[in-house]
Formats: sequence, structure tokens, C-alpha cells
Amino acid sequence: MEPGDSSEEPPLPLALERFQLSEEYGSLLPEPLTELPEPYGPWMEIAHDLPELITSHRLRSRVHQMPHLSTRHLHGRKELHLAHLVLSFITMGYLWQEGEEGTVKVLPQNLAVPFWEVSQALGLPPILSHADIVLANWRRKNPNGNLDTIIALPGGESLRGFILVTLLVEKAAVPGFKVGDPCPHSALMKRSMAGLGRVCSMLPAQGLCLQPPHPILCSLPHCCVFLLSWKDNPAMPDGLIYEGVSDEPMEYSGGSAAQSTILHAFDELLGIRHSEESAAFLHRMRGYMPPPHRAFVEEIHRAPSLKQLVLSSGDTRLHEAFNQCVSALVDFRSYHITIVTKYISVAAAKAKAGRAEQGTKAGSSIGKPPSALEAKGTGGSHIFCFLKSIRDTTREGMISA
Repeated sequence: MEPGDSSEEPPLPLALERFQLSEEYGSLLPEPLTELPEPYGPWMEIAHDLPELITSHRLRSRVHQMPHLSTRHLHGRKELHLAHLVLSFITMGYLWQEGEEGTVKVLPQNLAVPFWEVSQALGLPPILSHADIVLANWRRKNPNGNLDTIIALPGGESLRGFILVTLLVEKAAVPGFKVGDPCPHSALMKRSMAGLGRVCSMLPAQGLCLQPPHPILCSLPHCCVFLLSWKDNPAMPDGLIYEGVSDEPMEYSGGSAAQSTILHAFDELLGIRHSEESAAFLHRMRGYMPPPHRAFVEEIHRAPSLKQLVLSSGDTRLHEAFNQCVSALVDFRSYHITIVTKYISVAAAKAKAGRAEQGTKAGSSIGKPPSALEAKGTGGSHIFCFLKSIRDTTREGMISA
């Protein structure tokens, strides 16, 4: 990563680059690679053909024919991230090719071992996470800056739109990382008014990014099966055996917005304290972040309390700015509930009702909305109880008059 321009103000005590963050990209991987070195051609060939291989029910046979490649030729963070992206997408396609009714219990060794080794090198779990599907899965289509995904799954424009909208939310949050960069009391107090104002103006922008202007997201539940977990999922109650890694099944949560560094950082910066159950889930999701991003959140947690500094200042303008910031975070979380309701749960329930009217049909369940999504998110949480809980506890973080 290129260090940020320090000409405008002195460098902060803990530079963002130390946490693999930047003032330009935030938590996004800067300019990800789109191709792996030559030895990994077999992985890339399968990855680029995933939608067709899955819908034609040929992915599993292709994976069985795939050579067992060593990971020793992978060098540098960007190559490792692309390898993790590719292997995680292949893994999700392999597991969910036949839908919830056709899962497997064992990930074959030629896929499981390299996926495990790359995961260990990056400090990420061996499953598709937010760090893969969003942070490392983007490229520029043309010089005008139009974006596209690097690897795709069945779902066409719906899944592509979901990924890129989430990416834009990450990009909109970039100014907030500079505000959240841990610094001493004196420096923090100097920047409080400007910093809080910037966070307040930035959070509504995230909400605007989430507003879907197209109907393409309406079919999103049909492709969410490929984002599901093998933890807290009735379709895979025993987890998954990674052949050649362990004889015992392992359980991992699927990709979730709860794995994004953004809201964890803002919660810690604003001193938001969630219920015991919600906090436990959120802390578990931190294990799915790239370790430097997790360290950034923990560094903010250890820093002097912004809320206490604002309270002790006796400055009503700071109190108002702080509450505006918390209110913006509440609004964002309320809008998240609306999005999940409209485009995931309601759509999944309608699709289920439609199938019931038509009667049970023979064949694979691929393309059907996962039944789990009517109550749970892709990360395995009880989605509405969780989202409403963290929204309400965020509201409680305001400073009383």
C-alpha cells in the first residue's frame, strides 16, 4: 500500500497503513489482482466458469479432476487474497451446487488443503467471507472507473449488484477511518469537532449507497445459498470435513456484513455497547476479518473513550455533534433492517409460497431461496432479533441532555 500524503497534517501516532487500511481505499484491497501466476491456471479456469459449471451441475466433477497444487508459488498479500477468493468461491459452488438438499460432508483434498494453507497464511477462515466477496473481489471495467466483480457465482446481475453496492458502502466509509485512527487525548480533542462532523456527514452517505434503484436485487435470495455457512445451519448440522487437514468436521459462519470493519470501528469509537448475545456474535465475526483490520478495531477499543472526553469537555456543541453521529448510525441500521426485510426475507418467503402453490417438483433445489434466510442471515445469526437489538442499543449510546 502506498502511504497517504502527509503534507496537510502531521502523521497520526498509529498510521492507517499499519493496519492495511488507507485514506483512499479504507478496508478495500487496493487494486486487487485479477489473475494468478501460471501454475494456478486450473484454479482460474474453474473460477471464471463457475456460473455455468454450477448451473450445469458439472462443478463437482471438475473439482475432482483438478490437480492438487502447492501454494508455495504464491507470493505477496495480493496473490494470497486472490487465491483465497478463488478457492472460497469454488468451495461454495462445490458445496451448494445442488442446493440445501444436496450438500456434501467432505471437501476433497485437492481443494481443502490449498484452501487451508492460503487461509492460514492470511489469518482468515477457510470459507467465503466478507473479506473475499467484497473487499478483494473488484476490478475496474474501464478507465472511466466503472466497477465489476472478479469472480462470480450464479445470480447474475442480482449478485453482482449486491456485491458492488456493498463495496460502495465500504468506499463511502473511508473518511471515517481517518477519524477513528487512535490518537492521544490532546490530538483527539483538537480534532473532535471536525472529526465528528465528518463522521456524521459520511454515515448518511452509506445509507444512500444502500438504496437500490433497480429491481435486480429482488432475486437476490435465489443466489444467497452460495453465501451460507456450515455453522448453525440445519442443512449442514455437522459442519464440513476438510480432507487432508482434519478428520473431524469444522464449522464456520458464512459471509456477513457483521464481518465488515466499518461498523465495528464506529461502535468502538462511539462507545456503543450491545447486548451480551449480540456482542458475542459480533466479536466472533471479528475472527473473519483480516487480522490487521481486527487489530485496528481493537486499537480503537483500547484508546481513550471519545464519549468520556466529550462528556468531560462540558461543550454542548460537542454533545450535539456526538449525538448526531450516533443518530446517523441508528438511521443506517434501521435502513439495513428495511433492506434485509424487502430483499431477503420477504422475497424468500414469497418464493417459498410460490413453490408451495406449484407443488413439489423433482430435481435439484439449486436456484431456490435458502429456507434459512427467512429467519437467519448468511452469517447464521437470527437476523431480525440481531439487527433490531444492535439498532436499539446504538440508540442508547446517545448522551442525555
